[in-house]
Amino acid sequence: MNQREFGKTGLKVSVLGVGTGGMGNPKTPENEIQEFLNRILDSGITLIDTARAYGLSEDRIGRSLSHRRKEFVLSTKVGYGIEGTTDWTYECVRAGIDEALRLLRTDYIDIVHLHSCPLRTLQDGEALRALEEAVQQGKVRVAAYSGENEALEWAVESGRFGSVQHSVSISDQRVIDRILPQSRTKGLGVIAKRPVANAPWRFADCPRGDYAEEYWWRWKTMDLDPRGLEWQELALRFSAFTDGVHSCIVGTRNLSHVLQNIAIVQKGPLPVEQYEAIRSAFKQNDPGWWVGEV
Repeated sequence: MNQREFGKTGLKVSVLGVGTGGMGNPKTPENEIQEFLNRILDSGITLIDTARAYGLSEDRIGRSLSHRRKEFVLSTKVGYGIEGTTDWTYECVRAGIDEALRLLRTDYIDIVHLHSCPLRTLQDGEALRALEEAVQQGKVRVAAYSGENEALEWAVESGRFGSVQHSVSISDQRVIDRILPQSRTKGLGVIAKRPVANAPWRFADCPRGDYAEEYWWRWKTMDLDPRGLEWQELALRFSAFTDGVHSCIVGTRNLSHVLQNIAIVQKGPLPVEQYEAIRSAFKQNDPGWWVGEV
C-alpha cells in the first residue's frame, strides 16, 4: 500500500489505517482479534489507532503485535480514566502514557493524542506539559491532538503539536478550507477519522445517535451524484485524497472490509470534476459547524 510522509514528524504511514475502537469488547474472542491484527499488517497497513477509551483495545494490540512492533506506527489517546487522578491533569496524562506503554508492551508510542479535551484544558497547559515531557523522555515520538472545532484550531496554531486527528468526510468538510492548509504550513501529520461519515447510505430513514443522524441529514441535503460509484468508494477516495490528509482510519474488525477498503484507495483520487462537485455541494449547504468531538 502507498506510504506517505507524515508531515515533518519523520514517520511514514499507510494511506489507510485501522481504528480499533471495536476491538475492546471482551465478548469478541481473543484469537479473532489476534488474527485480524496480524492480517492487517500483512496487508500493508502501517497505522493502527487506539485509545484509552477503547476497552481492551490497547491490551489486545500489545499481546497480538508486540513481536512486530517495528512494522507499524502506533497511535493512542490519553487524558482520562486513570484511577486516583483527576481527568486532564498533569498526573493523569503522565500516568495514562505509562499505562499505555505497559498495555501496549512497548518502550515508546509513535503518536499520543490528547483526546478531545476542551480548549480551556489545552490553554491551561498542564496536560500538554505532561505530553511534551513524555516526548522529551523518549516515551512518545509525536505529541498530538485529536478533536474538532476551537480546540483543534488552537492545537494547530499553537506550534506545540506534531500531528492532529480530526474528521474529514463528504459530510464534514470544513477542515479542508480552515485547518488542512494551516496544518500543511506547519508541517503537521494529519489523520482523518470518520472518513466515510459513518456510512449514512446504510439507512433508508434518518438514524439516531453516534453522529450518524447529522451526517445522514448532510448527505441527503447535498443530493450528491455518485456517478456510478458505490458510496463507500466515493466517500473513502474523497477523504483519502483530500490534500493534506496523510492517512484515513476506518474502524472495523472485519478483514474483508479492510481488504475492500485497500482496493478502493489503490484506485487513487476521484476525478477532479467529481471531487469539486462534492466540495461545491457541501459549501452550498454548510451548517457552519463541525460534528462531534469523540
